[in-house]
Amino acid sequence: MNKPIFRLGVVVNPFAGIGGALALKGSDGADVREKALAMGAEKKANEKMAKALTILDALADQFTIVTASGEMGEDVCASLGLPFEVVYRSTAVQTEGEDTENAVQAFLNCNLDVILFAGGDGTARNVCNIVGDKVPVLGVPAGCKIHSGVYCVTPSAAGQVISQMIKGEIVSVMEGEVRDIDENAFRTGKVIAKHYGEMRVPAELTYVQAVKMGGKEDEALVLDDIAATVSEIMDDNPDAYFVMGSGSTVGAVMEFLGLDNTLLGVDVVQNKALVASDVTATELLSLTKGTPTQVIVTVIGGQGHILGRGNQQLSPDFIRSVGKKNIRVVATKQKLQSLDNKPLRLDSGDAELDEMLRGAFTIITGYKDKVLYNAE
Repeated sequence: MNKPIFRLGVVVNPFAGIGGALALKGSDGADVREKALAMGAEKKANEKMAKALTILDALADQFTIVTASGEMGEDVCASLGLPFEVVYRSTAVQTEGEDTENAVQAFLNCNLDVILFAGGDGTARNVCNIVGDKVPVLGVPAGCKIHSGVYCVTPSAAGQVISQMIKGEIVSVMEGEVRDIDENAFRTGKVIAKHYGEMRVPAELTYVQAVKMGGKEDEALVLDDIAATVSEIMDDNPDAYFVMGSGSTVGAVMEFLGLDNTLLGVDVVQNKALVASDVTATELLSLTKGTPTQVIVTVIGGQGHILGRGNQQLSPDFIRSVGKKNIRVVATKQKLQSLDNKPLRLDSGDAELDEMLRGAFTIITGYKDKVLYNAE
């Protein structure tokens, strides 16, 4: 089976950073942009996006780009000869934040693996307004204000992270804070920063939890860390059913909770109490109908399956009712690295469902430590 094409969203705020060199303290507002252009300012955002996308040139046959028209992404993709499709067209002479939001809204219908955007904190706010935690995002720094934790340190670094994702390598994922300052107050010498939200941000793989010398994981410690994270998720969702798939990692979570576990079966937990053991597919559908439900699964077998190996009780009808966002995969980073960059495998028994689920999954790999890993 051919490897699915990685789908990358690209959007550029062409006016990002236009007021920086002229000491205008930002580029928010049409009047500021007009003043900057009149003073001879140059638009640099597409140049910075090009530095990120150039890193991907050798992988051009492994991904496709979804983007917006003209200076919002189409021009830079065409100039680099990269494969792309325009899904949003702006008719504005000067694009506004609403154009970014409209473009990103169009992206959400395209089953993207990640969105790459160039801009500053204002652009990050626009993206956050639409995306939230629906799709991982990564910022190419191009604005005057870069206070948000969603940007790479350089455009090339952003390209490197996207390259790793396209190649199927493990990358960390974190909650990046979106912050912005009041530009008018900033121009009077006052820095008033405000928190606007968080987005999921991929980053180069790091070991930040449960490590010993040499950066190697200690399996017992990391399993406890994974279990502690799942325990906190359960605390935050006391009324939800948690369907515990088979496998030793899920078994470690059940042991942490002090609950009996069906190692080669599926159990159901609610409010940290066992409510059903070794359920069948039919029983699972009936029990969870009408109740918020999350699924805890791990990577089964040497081929990296998360569905279809040892957990066939998770039927296509059940998985559809739960949705991808409520499937939580738990695994150690060592286990993922043992896959040698092979993708996670989906074998639900329904090809259409497998296609819907393909792409990046957020994997819990430690205490509040997560990575992104592709499934197909």
